[in-house]
Amino acid sequence: MSPTYVLVHGAFANSFSFAPLQAELALLGHRSAAVDLPGHGFAATYPAAYQAPQDLAGLATAPGSIKGVTLADNAARVIEALERAKEHGPVILVGHSRGGATLTAVGNARPDLIDRIVYVSAWAPVDLGVGEYYAEPEMASVDAGVLAGVLAADPAAVGLLRANFRTADPAALAGLKEAFLADGTDDEFFTFLNTFQPDENLDAGTSADRVQAATWGTIPRTYVRLSGDTSIPVAMQDRMIREADALTPDNRYDVHTLESSHLLWLVRPRPAAELLASLARATVGDATAAG
Repeated sequence: MSPTYVLVHGAFANSFSFAPLQAELALLGHRSAAVDLPGHGFAATYPAAYQAPQDLAGLATAPGSIKGVTLADNAARVIEALERAKEHGPVILVGHSRGGATLTAVGNARPDLIDRIVYVSAWAPVDLGVGEYYAEPEMASVDAGVLAGVLAADPAAVGLLRANFRTADPAALAGLKEAFLADGTDDEFFTFLNTFQPDENLDAGTSADRVQAATWGTIPRTYVRLSGDTSIPVAMQDRMIREADALTPDNRYDVHTLESSHLLWLVRPRPAAELLASLARATVGDATAAG
C-alpha cells in the first residue's frame, strides 16, 4: 500500500526538473513517476535557430510540436499515468506552477484515481480562470515584463509561446532570476534555466476549468505554500486556498509552507521530499478506510 507520487511540471519545464526531488524521495523509500506533458521532454522542439549562434529571425517563425496542445491533452496524459500507477496502490498527484491547472482538470474528470492531490505554489483556480487571476490585486507585484522580455515569436503567428532562455541580455537574465530563483546561486539559476525548453502551449484553461466541488472537491488535498515565490505570490496562493476551502468547507486544504522561491524547492529538494513523504501515512490510511 505504499503510495506512488505522480509529478506534473509547470510551464516551459519537463520531467527532468524533478530528478533531484525523485532521488530524495527514493532515499526516503518512496517511488515516484514524473510525467512529461504533451510537447515536453523528448517530445519538445528545439529549433536549429535556438542553437548558437542564434538565428533570431528563424526562431521567430520555426514551427513547434506543442502547437495545438490543449489543457485536455495534458489531462489525458496524466490520467493515463494515474491509471497505470493506481494498479500498484494509492496515488499522490503533485503539481507545480502552471501544472496545477492540469491537476485541477484531472481532479475534475477522474477523482477516483487520486488519493491525495498536492499543489506546490500551483494554480488551483476556483472563482476565476487562471488568466483572469492575473488581473487581480494579489498579482500586482508580478513583473509581467519578465516573460515578455524573452518572447522570441508572435504567439498568434506560431500558435504557441516561445521564449529565448538562451538570451545573453543581462537585464532579461536578471529579471528571470528574480522571478524564479532569487534565493539561489547564479550557477543554480543558469543550470535550471538550461533545463527549460523554449516552447509552451497557449491553453492554460478558462473559467470552465475551475475546480468542481462534486468531483475535485472530494479529493483529500494539500497546498504547499512557497514563502518567497514572486511568480505566484503568497497572497495569491492564500487566496486560492481560501476560495477552495469556502467551496468545500468539509474538505479543506492541509496547508504547509516551504522557505523557497518558485524553483528553489526543486534545486535543493530535501525539505520538499521530507514534506511529501510525511503525507504518505495519512494518504495510505485514507485509502485503506475508503477501500
